[in-house]
Amino acid sequence: MNRRLSLVLLLAAACAPESGTDAAEAGITADGLMTHITVLASDGYEGRAPGTAGEDSTVRYLTGVFQSLGLAPGNPDGSYEQAVDMIGFTATPTVTVTSGGRPVPLTTPGDVVIASRRNVERVAIPASEIVFVGYGVVAPEYGWDDYKDVDVTGKTILMLVNDPAVADPANPSSLDTTMFRGKAMTYYGRWTYKYEIATAKGAAAAIIIHEEGPAGYPWEVVQGSWGRENIDIRRADRNMGRVAAEGWITLDKAKAILAASGQDFDALKQAAQRKDFRPVTLNASASISIVNRLREMRSRNVIARLEGSDPALRDEYVVYTAHWDHLGRDTTAAGDQIFNGALDNASGTAQLLELARAFKALPTPPERSILFLAVTAEESGLLGAKYYAENPLYPLEKTLANINMDGFNQWGRTSDLVVVGYGNSTLDDVLATVATGRTLVPDPESEKGYFYRSDHFEFAKKGVPALYVDSGTEYLGKPAGYGQQKREEYVARDYHKPSDDVKTDWDLSGAVDDARVLFRVGLAVAAGTAWPEWKPGTEFKTVREAMLSGK
Repeated sequence: MNRRLSLVLLLAAACAPESGTDAAEAGITADGLMTHITVLASDGYEGRAPGTAGEDSTVRYLTGVFQSLGLAPGNPDGSYEQAVDMIGFTATPTVTVTSGGRPVPLTTPGDVVIASRRNVERVAIPASEIVFVGYGVVAPEYGWDDYKDVDVTGKTILMLVNDPAVADPANPSSLDTTMFRGKAMTYYGRWTYKYEIATAKGAAAAIIIHEEGPAGYPWEVVQGSWGRENIDIRRADRNMGRVAAEGWITLDKAKAILAASGQDFDALKQAAQRKDFRPVTLNASASISIVNRLREMRSRNVIARLEGSDPALRDEYVVYTAHWDHLGRDTTAAGDQIFNGALDNASGTAQLLELARAFKALPTPPERSILFLAVTAEESGLLGAKYYAENPLYPLEKTLANINMDGFNQWGRTSDLVVVGYGNSTLDDVLATVATGRTLVPDPESEKGYFYRSDHFEFAKKGVPALYVDSGTEYLGKPAGYGQQKREEYVARDYHKPSDDVKTDWDLSGAVDDARVLFRVGLAVAAGTAWPEWKPGTEFKTVREAMLSGK
């Protein structure tokens, strides 16, 4: 079959009537979503942290729902689980910084958080020279190198969060859209990249200066995520090739270190926004010691399969994903200790389960097979999705698309639908065709890099076209700005906090609308004659083309 047939044929397939489709879609309801969320976000699930009793409860629940729907086990070994071997590590760090000949007092995790992903019990970095490396970016396609010829081997590097904010020469009040996509974050702005390049450069420690605006979340989120047990995939080299210490520091303490060394933060940041920036070696040093409490653990992705109805196409796949995990329990906290993660991401998991119900209710399954994949350890760095992408149960070269759900709309119906990474792939065109009466809009907060912060990104890195939608912002019957207000309230009050609970004033009608649209997208792709593709200019297009050409 020709996989490069015109998009017109795919869209025609999306619009074609199919007996029973409306009834199956109607089975996605607010009550169904709320039933799943109420269970998964309950205190009895203890925040669904990987490697805990909360994981055991979650896996049992997901498996039970898939079984009750009559879906086949998704693992070819006959089970609903894909084992993901991990290492849990809880860091007890000590950080001593001297700048300008004077100690700069630091508390952990109040002022700085430090961890090591090396699978060893102790890490020691004695009196390493501190070098400010701007944004810590090496991007040849933009002619950008923050390191130049400066050797940072064995040193502690201090860097800014996000992409270089390069001003538009024609309008200095705006960002240059030809450099790092202007306002929209690229992967160079993600903290994961910054530690990867620090590893490649041989640094002993890499510390990111936290600024709430560019980061997209307050310091409390960093504390909550890093100041507890963290998790990584267990690897044969025990992560010994990775930078020894990774961390974050508050803006105020970073300014204090720089000032004591005779440097001004604002001046350095401005200099770092130019191509000619060179690293600045500070009159400062950092001594870091980390005691790691390690535990080996086996977590699980949970997967179910609806086999396609066409014998010629059933070995091709559309995969829906949502992460089932959250942050677990903080037994040292006063008051509420459980991070229930109702919106993040019991909600997306509930959508996954309701989509599975809808697909199973079709009188005839779609031509291609549908996979329903609930992944682990998203909160620890997309680890479950990364593990699946590196160890796929079904060939990625036969996986047409990934449709990911991470959070949903809890405030009512909207006239629009936000597409995170809008314009990246032809999945946007399919979405536009099935989202009747709704306007597709780009992410209004593209500078926060949400495209790189959820599980679809691991599929995208491997070349699989991915779709990730977010709540619309134009709420029916609500005043202008209501949607943005609710976004900001959630980030400030509930994101990665114990207060992320089911709320009595939720209106899930919008979540139902969005889930039904995603049902139609998957159905269209699974029945279509043309495969989704990355659009020209996206960083994933060449990866996909090489995969499909067998290179």
